[in-house]
Amino acid sequence: MLGLKRRVRVETERMTLRLPEHADWRQWSDLRQDSAEFLVKWEPVWSNDHLTRRSFTNRVYWAQRAEAQGTALPMVLIRREDNQLLGALTLDNIRRGPAQAGTLGYWIGQPFARHGYMREAILALTHHAFTRMDLSRMEAACLPENAASRGVLEKCGFKYEGVAQSYLQINGRWRNHVLYANLRGDRRGRTDVG
Repeated sequence: MLGLKRRVRVETERMTLRLPEHADWRQWSDLRQDSAEFLVKWEPVWSNDHLTRRSFTNRVYWAQRAEAQGTALPMVLIRREDNQLLGALTLDNIRRGPAQAGTLGYWIGQPFARHGYMREAILALTHHAFTRMDLSRMEAACLPENAASRGVLEKCGFKYEGVAQSYLQINGRWRNHVLYANLRGDRRGRTDVG
């Protein structure tokens, strides 16, 4: 059909990464609710309507606009064997021009943690960002004590770059975050600063 833009899909060995759709609400909401205790210590405070259909509908429309405008690529992780929604990742704050960079955020439902799904998804999205979107740099930040998040970033080629003081409000408090980055064709060299 003319005029319809094909939405981005990224295929991995076990999953399809795609924009959220209205039909995903129940799985998304149930998984977030069932994983709340697992997730809330790593995330900003959830709004009172966080799990509602209306809030998810707004999220779907935001995802469509952001992808169309090239400012973000918000994707859900769908396991192909059973169409189970496992979590989500977003390449956000996409900057063009001299920066050619974006910021990665992600979450996985508790039942699916430690099964390699997020590693598979981050590797696929990183490849997509560098080869299809022509980005040069992907950044990510996590709490210093989040060993699982740090581990997955490191396994995906992200390198530690430092600490950002009071970077985000997590679970109601301003928290320092460790910063990581992955560079296309990693060009990091010595800085001789010092």
